[in-house]
Amino acid sequence: MDPSSKETIYVGPLRIEFLVTAHDSDGSVTVFECFVPTGSKAAIPHSNDAFEETIYGLEGTCTWTIDGRTVEIGPGDSACIRRGEVHSFENRTGADVRLLAISTPGVFGPEYFGELAEILAAGGQPDPATIGELMRRYGLSSA
Repeated sequence: MDPSSKETIYVGPLRIEFLVTAHDSDGSVTVFECFVPTGSKAAIPHSNDAFEETIYGLEGTCTWTIDGRTVEIGPGDSACIRRGEVHSFENRTGADVRLLAISTPGVFGPEYFGELAEILAAGGQPDPATIGELMRRYGLSSA
C-alpha cells in the first residue's frame, strides 16, 4: 500500500490505520495500527470466526481478555487470538496505546470498520441485529 494513501478510520474514540489490506495482499493478510486512547475499550466481546488475529504492542499497555484470561499487552508483547476465542480489550492506563493487529487470512478490513463507524455515528443505541449482521458478513460474532 502506498504510504500516502494509508486509510484511517475512526470508530468512536479508536483510530485505525490500515498498512496492508486484503486487496493489497490478495486476501492473505490485513495489517493495521489501532490507537486506543486512555479509558477506551472494544464495545463488546467478540470472536473472529474466519481468521486469526495477532496483536503486537507498540506503545502503552492495553488489557485484553482472551477466552477468560487477562493478558496485558505492552511494547514488545504479543498475543495470538485463535479463531473462535472470545476477546475484548480496554485501555485502563493514563497513557494512550498503539497496537499492531495482523489478521490472517485478510477477510476483513477498512470496509468493516467503515460500516461500523457509520452505524455508531448515526447516534442513539445501535441495533444489535444490525451490528450482528455486519459482524457475520466479515467473519466475526458477538459473544
